[in-house]
Amino acid sequence: MTADRILIIRLSALGDVVMASGLIPALREVWPQAHLAWLVEPAAAPLLKHNPRLDEVIVLPRDEWRALWRARRPIALLRSVLAFRRTLRARRFDVAIDAQGLLKSALCAWWSGAARRVSLMGREGGQWLMTERVTPKPDPLKPIATEYRALARHLGATGPYRMDLAVGETPLAVAATALATAGVRGPYAVLCPYTTRPQKHWFDERWAALAQRLQAEGLTPVLLGGPGDTEQASAITAQAMGLINLVGQLKLDETAAVIAGSALLIGVDTGLTHMGSALKVPMVALFGSTRPYLDARVPHTVVMYEALHCSPCRRHPTCDARFDCMRAIEVDAVLRAAQSVLQVPT
Repeated sequence: MTADRILIIRLSALGDVVMASGLIPALREVWPQAHLAWLVEPAAAPLLKHNPRLDEVIVLPRDEWRALWRARRPIALLRSVLAFRRTLRARRFDVAIDAQGLLKSALCAWWSGAARRVSLMGREGGQWLMTERVTPKPDPLKPIATEYRALARHLGATGPYRMDLAVGETPLAVAATALATAGVRGPYAVLCPYTTRPQKHWFDERWAALAQRLQAEGLTPVLLGGPGDTEQASAITAQAMGLINLVGQLKLDETAAVIAGSALLIGVDTGLTHMGSALKVPMVALFGSTRPYLDARVPHTVVMYEALHCSPCRRHPTCDARFDCMRAIEVDAVLRAAQSVLQVPT
């Protein structure tokens, strides 16, 4: 099937937007001349706006809709939703690819008016709004972005799946200034300890000890995270002399630029960690209650994961908040893994 105008829909979350970014080169392989757009929520839009292989980034006005809902203005909300639907339909997409598989993303695909609407897995009833549904087969090797690889193959891509995260010149300049102002002069290691669920976290005292050990290896440790992570970042920084704390000080695309320039990234299951994989930074990933992948498909990444009888428990830990799977990951082992990836040519 030919397609002149294609819409990718992956609204959130950060890590999934990063892993789904491999659809960009995959679709360029199949339809090299097509107008390629991506529909995304505001939080993740900075990850896409610098990509020269995308023709358009469309931001879902979710914040506006939430504000109208909270203000109990249903008529204004309905008008805004209908106006957005008209905006999508006016773009005359031939293909809409729902890479999220939820009702909200399926509605967007349906609103687009695309004749071909492809859903990844399809849940919450949204599959009935689609013309095709892709259900990936389980892969025991657990390569990164397994489900998006299956979607790319379904759409006709035959080349290797590679995530496509572009870093803009302005964010690079801001990142360089922030690092220099903080006193970072040589190679540095990025630490990404934060995510939305406590069972995915490592432990503050281990991050602090690791930061000290990295300094002994000649790497300046730099802590990254969002505005909501500042309190915990202060607790870690207080235990580690020389740890540079940039948590909450950078926009998302500026954070990506800091990651892109790092010599090493160590992080838990969070969007920033997956950004390191997409940017081909030597990386050690610490997984426990979740296991998004075991194989990053790049030679300079180590996934540390202890397969206990209860793991991965995802949102339902049974260990009374001991988080045994993460506690099994020791500082010495992480440091050895870091040393091993630093020896692999990038």
